[in-house]
Amino acid sequence: MTLHFTVIGVPQQMGSKRAFVPKGWTRPIITDTNRSLKSWQQLVSAAAQAAILERPEHERDLLADGVRLTVAFYLPRPKSLPARVTAHTKAPDLDKFVRGVQDALTQVVFRDDSQVVDLVAMKRYAAIDAAPHAEIWVEPTPGVAALARNQRVFGVQPSLFTRGLGAPSEVPCLD
Repeated sequence: MTLHFTVIGVPQQMGSKRAFVPKGWTRPIITDTNRSLKSWQQLVSAAAQAAILERPEHERDLLADGVRLTVAFYLPRPKSLPARVTAHTKAPDLDKFVRGVQDALTQVVFRDDSQVVDLVAMKRYAAIDAAPHAEIWVEPTPGVAALARNQRVFGVQPSLFTRGLGAPSEVPCLD
């Protein structure tokens, strides 16, 4: 069972946490530096729930074992950027985007983000005149088999990664 869905919107990264104890309080308040993160996570959760509801009822349970998470982030393209440039090599970091998605999918698709044992992720600029979005695939995996070399990643043949798209020629591919 592979769950695939698209989230339209500008992907948001997990910001740094900040804790403070207001005067007279005994417990800290923890805030996130990215105020847009919560709304992005709600979009991700809603898209995942909609995709789950399209599945047969017996396939709607939370995944209980190992999970393979594949995420492609397509970020806003500056108008001045040449069309040939696709790799997003600027901040924010890819892992911060992934952490935000993992937290959004916790208790929606899987029980805990610690279940993610296989992870494939990328960030690119969106195509010219395309909306920023994220493509997300979630599937159960025992986490024991190596990934095959000639399988498709993000719907693209591995040979395309060698044509200047910023990925090495031996990118792990998913079935």
